Amino acid sequence: MRIYIVEDDLAVINVLYDIIESQNLGEICGDCGGEPADVLEVLRCHPDVVLVDFFMPVMDGVEFVKQLRAVNDTIKCIMISQVSSKELIGKAYNAGIDFFISKPINLIEVCSVLKNVEKQVENERTLENIRRMFMTEISPAPATKKSSDSYSTRLRYILNKIGMSGERGCPDIIKICEHLHENGIPVSQLSVAQMCEKVSDSPKNMEQRVRRAIAAGMSNLAHMGIEDFMNETFTAYSNTLFSFEEIKAEMDFIRGKKNYGGKVSIKTFIDGLMLEADRTD
Repeated sequence: MRIYIVEDDLAVINVLYDIIESQNLGEICGDCGGEPADVLEVLRCHPDVVLVDFFMPVMDGVEFVKQLRAVNDTIKCIMISQVSSKELIGKAYNAGIDFFISKPINLIEVCSVLKNVEKQVENERTLENIRRMFMTEISPAPATKKSSDSYSTRLRYILNKIGMSGERGCPDIIKICEHLHENGIPVSQLSVAQMCEKVSDSPKNMEQRVRRAIAAGMSNLAHMGIEDFMNETFTAYSNTLFSFEEIKAEMDFIRGKKNYGGKVSIKTFIDGLMLEADRTD
């Protein structure tokens, strides 16, 4: 989950950095550095969540949220404030605030709010990916000659089939596969960290994005299997891109039969994806 901080107090920004990083609550993709809020700069960082102070010079938090919502209504907005006035709180919610965090900053409250927001973001992504997946099933793309398809096109087609094309880690997965394919490197020869180091200046961040994207793909396939165990996409990929045992564990988790879902193996997924892409050549 990508987080941007809009706050005029550098001390508060530093406290939020410490809490978010130490508690693994997400990746901070930027902050305003105590300067006036800039909606365009925030949007350029592609955050999932914006933490925004209520009282700021030049543009207050409510006006900032209004301007942000006018351009992007999917980013979650969390207001940071000491405000207790019902009128002002109502004004903030009307502007598009999703949650409040009270000042002074409290570790427990920050953890609770951000974890709730993360669940919302994940649920919305899952629903959107399932929608895309079923739309693909209903209206498949026009058939083209496989011989003319590029390797990356074949990879994207498979990722789209399991509803992963909208995940932030999808381009990273394609980069890794293309590098291995172009250089004739078997997946078994490299660790996940080494794969990411080959194609990224921030391999740890890339690995996190890839893991989350694959987890979303597993969840999508599990939902599809629950809806229709004989679904063509489910039967094609549940035992090639993943271990079927892990898919079954994910299905049981979704049904409420287990307290944990399937475990993601990045190497198993990459290896299976490359085999599938070669198979469609």
